[in-house]
Amino acid sequence: MSEALERAHETIEHHEHGHGQGDPWARRVAVLVSALAAALAITGIAGNAAQNEYLTHHVAVSDDWSFYQAKNLRATVTDSEMHLLASLPNAAEPAIQSRIKEAKATAERMRDDPVGGKGMKQLSQLARTEETLRNEAHHRYHGYEYAAGALEIAIVLASVPVVTRIRALTLAAAGIGVLAGLAAGSVALD
Repeated sequence: MSEALERAHETIEHHEHGHGQGDPWARRVAVLVSALAAALAITGIAGNAAQNEYLTHHVAVSDDWSFYQAKNLRATVTDSEMHLLASLPNAAEPAIQSRIKEAKATAERMRDDPVGGKGMKQLSQLARTEETLRNEAHHRYHGYEYAAGALEIAIVLASVPVVTRIRALTLAAAGIGVLAGLAAGSVALD
């Protein structure tokens, strides 16, 4: 990104210093390149923010599903404890029945805990919400990357006409730049 911008500025500076400082068309091209570079910088910042958001949600998804798996394991162990206690010869004793009841309540709370909000049911809902947010951030990141690539191409195209005098390339660069800016704007509004 910075290499393309640097080459464009060098080309424009070389032309201005060596081929007439008063050429208004070359100055307009320099302004176009500067505007494209500013749009590229803003798009890059937005792309980095979207990438950071993606990574944050990705870690949250991983944590939520890991916590879900841990809860599932604990619920399974508690179910096994309950069944083992129920199979004992003295399972009818009040102390054993109390432990069976406690194990059953614990296993149920591991699976669904509307009060504490940390049961498997709540964790899976939270993880799915985080997955949606992660996927949206990933989509925005790629949108910004495509817009940044188009802006880089526009900067290179805009610098070529200073040397070649093919003014149609300037218009093409401006057109690509506008389209890339609109694409980045639509990603931001999405």
